[in-house]
Amino acid sequence: MIKKPRSHSTMLRHPWNVDVRRAVEIQQRLRRRLSLKDGLVFRNIRWIAGADVAYANRGGAIFGAVVLLSFPQLVVVEEVQVKGTVEFPYVPSLLSFREGPILLEAFSLLRHRPDVILFDAQGIAHPRGFGLASHLGLLLGLPSVGCAKTRLIGEYKPPGRGRGSFSWLWFEGRNVGAVVRTRADVKPLFVSPGDKITTQTAVRLVLAACGGYRLPEPIRRAHQLANRALRQFKA
Repeated sequence: MIKKPRSHSTMLRHPWNVDVRRAVEIQQRLRRRLSLKDGLVFRNIRWIAGADVAYANRGGAIFGAVVLLSFPQLVVVEEVQVKGTVEFPYVPSLLSFREGPILLEAFSLLRHRPDVILFDAQGIAHPRGFGLASHLGLLLGLPSVGCAKTRLIGEYKPPGRGRGSFSWLWFEGRNVGAVVRTRADVKPLFVSPGDKITTQTAVRLVLAACGGYRLPEPIRRAHQLANRALRQFKA
């Protein structure tokens, strides 16, 4: 099971059931603790995790899923899914307050500690530079990457049509990520550092984790697991 370092459990702990104003204040405070330097050696990555959630249309149920894969083989090692109840309203820039608690619970059940985590969410490509991937990466004390299907902020030039092509994502004069083509002639993904990783390493990791699909395999597997739990709930 993942155990948070003492510094993270004391200095970074905060309530989740807060109003929007307080949530923004928490983001602004914690953002200053991010590191956008590489906190891992690429060749030493052994376990890579993917995380995603699924929502029920009734009852406020939410399903958090985490899948751990070997790297670079991309073979599933462990799967965890947890059911909970949504406690925070839908606010695009405050997604971590809606999905963070259920995902942290799922991560706490893992037997192996990931070397890096990919989230179907934003990292620093966020209005306050602190998306879900940054938030949870910081709280877990692990390198993390935001790998989103849609843009939240920023401007960019379209990348080339071939797999591996990418262009930089800019916001207010700062590079906040990259727009990455993971399959030829398929819509690109918006990749941004979460915590303890550079944009360059994040792009390299996402491409290495794509097993022939648009989404990196850890996120794709987590998406399938969360939706499988949702279908069972509906049955």
